Formats: sequence, structure tokens, C-alpha cells
Amino acid sequence: MVSPLNPRMAATFSPPVMEARRWLQGVEFTPDRPLINVSQAAPVAPPPLPLRQAIADAALNMDEAHLYGPVLGNDDLRAEVAKRWSKAYAGTIRDQQVAITSGCNQAFAAVLSTLAGEGDEVILPTPWYFNHKMWCDMQGVTAVPLATGDDLLPDPTHARGLITDRTKAIALVSPNNPGGVEYPAELLQAFFDLCSEKSIALLLDETYRDFDSRCDGVTSSAHGLFENPDWDQTLVHLYSFSKAFRLTGHRVGAFIASETRLSEAEKFLDTVAICPNQLGQIAALWGLQNLTDWVLGERQEILDRSAAIRDGFPQLENWRLLGCGAYFAWVEHPFDMPSDQLAQHLVRDAGILVLPGTMFTPQGDAPGTRQLRIAFANIDRSGIFDMFSRLSTFT
Repeated sequence: MVSPLNPRMAATFSPPVMEARRWLQGVEFTPDRPLINVSQAAPVAPPPLPLRQAIADAALNMDEAHLYGPVLGNDDLRAEVAKRWSKAYAGTIRDQQVAITSGCNQAFAAVLSTLAGEGDEVILPTPWYFNHKMWCDMQGVTAVPLATGDDLLPDPTHARGLITDRTKAIALVSPNNPGGVEYPAELLQAFFDLCSEKSIALLLDETYRDFDSRCDGVTSSAHGLFENPDWDQTLVHLYSFSKAFRLTGHRVGAFIASETRLSEAEKFLDTVAICPNQLGQIAALWGLQNLTDWVLGERQEILDRSAAIRDGFPQLENWRLLGCGAYFAWVEHPFDMPSDQLAQHLVRDAGILVLPGTMFTPQGDAPGTRQLRIAFANIDRSGIFDMFSRLSTFT
């Protein structure tokens, strides 16, 4: 007899990227038409060589790189984040308001554990980031969908109507995953004001801030929320070092919040991981101190790929480009089949692995059946041109 399963886990959908990879089984790709993988929003190249050398040096020569560290992260990295974020956002962030985590997903999980319990609610704009929805489901927290229109921008007035006495937070991602849109500063301010009025938290995931077309994240930022002296009563900021420094395998992220919330999150983090990965933290600190110009170059490359998406999209007859930015394009397809079926056909018949909109929307959501997410972090202009060529001839 099989031992019992947690019903929340059993009811949570499978990880979408892993599910999509299974579609590749039994499909052969030829040298003249290799697989174009636009399914995952993470760089597949390793960190730049100087950063790898810094990691290797730490592994060989720093005993502390192999030991437990502080649960909330190393003091030097927390201080560096506080200093740099204070400058970029023209606000005041103290070291004690910064926590380092084992990736940004853990940051979200840790923060949510301090906010919501069984039967509570968190508002998520749709299309949503699927891991946020999965964590809510596993914790018995209701993810309340906040539908967006063709511009993919959530409406604070609509959100107000969804708030109940069980609502604990609104979670936003900007630049958006999966939609690619960059939320205007005034929109973020409106959500901050709403959350402040209702005494709920605003979780703002800025994993892709380094690739925002409006600001560089070093001397400028996409909003002024940290300028409010009481920002920590409402705002929780989430970040990942994985994208900027290609540290996906080292699992290092961060969140910025009140000292009270960090104290509560420390209980979760100590139980789950004890401390963040030491080599990942060392790498993140070295990157912040030495790779500013390199990251700006990476930003320009991603912005160029985004431009290539916009430039090439008109050749796709009857398709619609709804959002494009950071690593993502969110598109509407013209075919008479739901997007989860279409995505599997694209693997077999076009050699393209893409995620369907159904993976980012509530079950039965009509727009999700018409939409796809294209993650172009790992294809250059040539690859984008090839992708459009295949899509334009797909029937």
C-alpha cells in the first residue's frame, strides 16, 4: 500500500518547464533544423570567466566557503545590496532589511510563509508566474486571479474589488514574467497606495530589473517606492542574481523588507536551508563589485533581442504580439486548437519548444488557450529570425 500523499501537493500541477521537456522524448532534430528552445527563462551559458575564477579561488582558499553561514545571508553581501539598491532607487535601505536566499523562488516562499496561512488569499495578475501559483496551492493559500487585458497591465481598481478580509498581499512581477511588459511607475505607485490603504503587503518581484529598457538598475530605477520613508510597512522587494550574473545553478536571490518580516522569515529559512549557498553569495558579491559594465553589456544584448522580436513579428500572419520585454514575448496564435496542444505540435512539426499560455493561467481561462510565452534569453537575432521563419510556414 502506498503511504499517504499530502492532498495539497497531489493537487498542485507539475512543474511546467519539466513537463514541456517531456514533449521532446522520441522527437528527432536534424543538424539543418535543430531544436529552438524558447521554453525557459534562464541563461544557459556559464558565468563570465573572471567570475568563475573568483568562485574557484573561493572554493580553494576560503574555508568559510564550505561552512554554514548566517541564516539571512552574509553580512558583506547584505550590505552591498543595501548600498546599491539605496542608490539606484533613491531611497534608504538598511543592511538589516536585506535577506539573501537560495534563489528568488525561495525568497517568495519565505515571504509568503510570514504573510499567509491556510485559507488566506494572495492576488496574482494573470497570466501569472507559475511558481508563485504553485507555492500558494501547496500552502493552502488561495491565489486570486486578477485578469489583465490585451496590454497585460493589472488594474488597481479591479484589484480593489477582489480584496477581502482574507487577502494578505498582491504579488506583481515587473518586468513581467511571462508577459514581458514593464509596469509604469505610476501603476506600481497605485498598487503600493492600495496595499498601504488596505494594510496588506505588496510583493514586487524585480528578478528582471537589469533588463528593463527604461533604466539600468545601477544609477536609475523603474519606480520610486523606496523613496517613501515608510516603504517597509507595505513593500517587499524580490530579486534574483541568477539572470544578471548567470548564477542559476548557484541559487542565490534576495528580498528586502522590514526587519520584523525578516525575523519571521528567518524561522522558515533556517528550517528549509539553514543558510544560502556560500559560493553563490561570494559570486554575487564579486559580481556586484566587478561586473557592472559586463551586466550593462548583457542588458544591451537582451534589449537588441527584444527589438528583433518586434521587428520580425509582422511576418507572422494573424498572430498578435501582446507583450515584449526582458526575456519574454507573450503572443496570441491564430490556430484552431488550444495552446497546450499547439505547443506540442510545434515541437514535432517546427522544432520549437515553447510554453503554452495554459501554464500561466487558471484552468479553463479562455485567453490562455490562445496564447504562448516565448523566452528569448538564449537565442540571438539569427535564432529569432529562424524561429519566425519556421512559425510563418507552420500550418
